[in-house]
Formats: sequence, C-alpha cells, structure tokens
Amino acid sequence: MSKLTKNQKSVAGKLEAGKAYTLTEAAQLVKEITTTKFDASVDIDIRLGVDPRKANQMVRGVVSLPHGTGKVTRVLCLCTPDQEAAAKEAGADYVGLDEYIEKIKGGWTDIDVIITMPAIMGKIGALGRVLGPRGLMPNPKSGTVTPDVAKAVREVKQGKIDFKVDKTGIVHASVGKVSFTPNQIEGNAKEFINTIIKLKPAAAKGTYIKSIYLSSTMSMGIKIDPKSVENN
Repeated sequence: MSKLTKNQKSVAGKLEAGKAYTLTEAAQLVKEITTTKFDASVDIDIRLGVDPRKANQMVRGVVSLPHGTGKVTRVLCLCTPDQEAAAKEAGADYVGLDEYIEKIKGGWTDIDVIITMPAIMGKIGALGRVLGPRGLMPNPKSGTVTPDVAKAVREVKQGKIDFKVDKTGIVHASVGKVSFTPNQIEGNAKEFINTIIKLKPAAAKGTYIKSIYLSSTMSMGIKIDPKSVENN
C-alpha cells in the first residue's frame, strides 16, 4: 500500500468516514480539502431513483446558477444576418452562419455552447455526427434553439447550464470554482438541487434523491444528507 502524502493526510483528517454533511458544511469543506494549485471546479453528483431508459422517467432541464459557473464559456451563435449585431452585443464569441457550418464540417469544435434559431435547424441537422457525440447539438429543451438568440447568449454567459440524467441515474454538473465563497458554492448547489427536485417525474416511485456528493477536481467526494437540502 502506498503511503499517504502530507496533503492527503491533512485532507483525510477533515472528513469523517461515513458521515453525511449538510450542504452548508460541505460547501466549506470542499474548499478545505482541495489542494490543487489551480482554481478547481466544484462538482455535484446526484443519484436519482429513476429509470432513464423509460421516457417518462427522464430528468433533463436547465438552471441559471445565481453566482455563475466561474468558467469562461465560449459561445457560437448561428443566426441570420439581422440577429448578428444583437448576438455580438450579448457576448457571443463567434457569430455567423454558413462559414461556421463549413468549419464544423471540417472538424472545428473549439466551443462550449452553440445557440441558434428554429429557422436554421434544417442547416444544422447535417452537423449531428460532429456535434452530437460532443454534446454540442442545439436543443429547444435546453434553450439553445430560440428566436431570441441574444437573450439565450446572455443567459449562458451569466451562468445558465443544461443537464441530463445519465444511463446510470446520475446527474452531474459543475456548480462553481474553489475560489468561490462557501455561500456562493452553497447557493449554486442549492439552486441546482431544487431544480432537480422540481423536475421529479410523476412515474418515479420510491426515494427520488438517493444520494448527493460534492467534490472538486481531484478531491474526495463529500456526502451530503439529502434531507438537509430537501427541507430547506
């Protein structure tokens, strides 16, 4: 067995094995147990009591984090010429149409989110093979296909994220950075959890929120007592 480093020993001493913490405690602890030299992301993982294979138990949605994500989100807006100025003013990093469609066909995907208009989806459909596997395909359900592209760009830049339960029943998302204050981490995580609770499918039976863990890049996961959040 390999020996624990000084940092690992320090971290291990701050977490009590098997204990479920409140969200407030976890938001403070995740900062204390992170030893990376870079500004690590703070991630949340929620295991749900749903069967994602059934359409009536799919959990998918969007949430605007009150304190933003702490990340620089690169946004491409594929729109008609009359919407280009508004999209640029809203903060889109790339704005255009045909030239970017050709770039994507050639393999360019140096972006985080693509926002477009319903009238343009016919052109974008052909990009599914490139965008689909990377999770970049615009979708009306996530708010990335809309007539008001400027508003959508602004929301993404301010901290709007979309999420979807995976095939194992877990929803994963980043809810900030370690440089955030504990209150900011807690506020973002609480908003995310409350959104998940509101999206509970009518077909879901038994315990809906099975477990919640908060962690940072390369840190241990901190178990959170779901009742401490659900009752707030």
